[in-house]
Amino acid sequence: MAVSFDLFGTLVRVDRTGDSGRAIADELASRGVQVPDDWDRAFREHHIDAPAGAEVPLPAHVAAALRSRGVEASGNAPRRAVVAAFDPDVERMDGAERAIAAARERGPIGVMSNTSVPELARRALIRADLADAFDAVVTSAGCGWRKPDARAFEAIANRLGVETAALVHVGDDPEADGGIEAAGGRFVDVAETPLPSFPAWLEADEEGRRPSGDDADGVTGS
Repeated sequence: MAVSFDLFGTLVRVDRTGDSGRAIADELASRGVQVPDDWDRAFREHHIDAPAGAEVPLPAHVAAALRSRGVEASGNAPRRAVVAAFDPDVERMDGAERAIAAARERGPIGVMSNTSVPELARRALIRADLADAFDAVVTSAGCGWRKPDARAFEAIANRLGVETAALVHVGDDPEADGGIEAAGGRFVDVAETPLPSFPAWLEADEEGRRPSGDDADGVTGS
């Protein structure tokens, strides 16, 4: 068994208030980029066609939004602006440490997070003091696919060295995180099994898989 965890809303809590588009505009301006007068509209518009299930990294979207208004940002200004604009306070969820430790006892563990912002997952894990807790951390921005797309779960399963059928994914979004079931794995909803209860869930699951009676000796009935 391998276990992957969703990050935001599952392992950590962050402040999602505020206007991200305006924050990015401020960071662009501080880097000498001419921000269009109708930036709020440009930021909300669709600029990049991507396959169903694919992630468009936010810096690519920002650069395309600028180009749509005739602004070419030099160098990697869009990426640096996006990274700087997303600098939230992070709070570790109750029970996260015990849930991670219990999963670690049973196999490889990882994080699979939907985020279009580069470096955000890594910084959140550092601030939650979980930077070294996982064998692999995969984001949609990094692998190119968003949950519930099966390719997102395949990406974390591959990093953990297992098939998706051997993956248990823990998350807070039945639509996105629950996509693991269509990919062949199992979903644990923290609304039904909160992190403090996850160690007990693992124990019960382990008991349910253990052979008993004659099966334990390799003898089966006819």
